[in-house]
Amino acid sequence: MADDAHLGTDLRIELGRQEWRPVYAVATELRRVPGRAYRLEDLASVSGRGNLGQAVLARLLTPRGELTALGHPEYGSRLHELVGRTNTATTRNLVKLYVLETLEREPRIDKVLRVVVEPSPVRRDLVEVLIELLPARLGPLDTLTIGPLALELEP
Repeated sequence: MADDAHLGTDLRIELGRQEWRPVYAVATELRRVPGRAYRLEDLASVSGRGNLGQAVLARLLTPRGELTALGHPEYGSRLHELVGRTNTATTRNLVKLYVLETLEREPRIDKVLRVVVEPSPVRRDLVEVLIELLPARLGPLDTLTIGPLALELEP
């Protein structure tokens, strides 16, 4: 694998629960000392490809314009505008369009290889999104797959 240090380092966030809504938490680590193991909750970091994947998720989950006061008016996505819409082909096409718009603004992405948006086989109000991309300055075989992500349309 090529060197991916240029993709950055940030705090690692883990999915804690996902029964109804995703709940994210700061990473935990299992520490072992002779005769004992304990769970340490502290800040952890994620680097390279993992950091890029997490950054893409943060962009998709942030409504565009939310960070305008901090000087980033174009950061985020328009996916929140689709909440409440029926899961139709038109809505799924808008999901794909909004994901592509968002990925276009991430400077650490060289090329988006594909974005697949399909209705969930489990619930009719969900769509599943799968993203394959090529991070900047990595080889053509070093693709990054994100997802499938579930997007709930109807509240």
